[in-house]
Amino acid sequence: MPKLWTASIEAHRREVRDAIIDSAAALVAEGGLRSVTMSRIAERTGIGRATLYRYFSDVESILLAWHERQIAGHLEHLTRLKDQPGGAGERLKAVLHAYALIARETRGHHDTDLVAFLHHDEQVARARHRLHDLVRDLIAAGAEAGELRDDVPPEELTAYCLNALAAAGGLASQDAVQRLVRVTWAGLLPPAQSGQ
Repeated sequence: MPKLWTASIEAHRREVRDAIIDSAAALVAEGGLRSVTMSRIAERTGIGRATLYRYFSDVESILLAWHERQIAGHLEHLTRLKDQPGGAGERLKAVLHAYALIARETRGHHDTDLVAFLHHDEQVARARHRLHDLVRDLIAAGAEAGELRDDVPPEELTAYCLNALAAAGGLASQDAVQRLVRVTWAGLLPPAQSGQ
């Protein structure tokens, strides 16, 4: 089979798979997790149920694929911020701000059934580990450069940041998120800079 033909088939499969995932996510957003069925997903996507079952075996597998795509997108965004030019402190501040916005955005869009279902998945644990390593490495680099405090181990400061900024999920506005990031950031500065 020619390479161009194979590439075209693969592109079509990705488009159908993405359309299925998007349809399921839209149905959850409209009616909650309990309202989503394979029939409704097939109808919303505009494909037959037999075609749907060629891609996914059940609703759960579709939702896990959606969640995996969301997590990968968030981690990719945070990694780009980590790898941008500038000092470690500046890059860390960008990562922490983005993480707080993600925490606020993702907590507000899911019903409790969906959150409970998705957060038992091992991909969440892997993502948290990657996020932890990303933040810890920036904190260590910032401390080494004298931009951040070095009197507290990077592991502890990472736990402090991630736990503090997870609270952004319950905040009502982006202004509140900005204030939370500023307060968290102040705790990372060397004692002389933070006024301690």
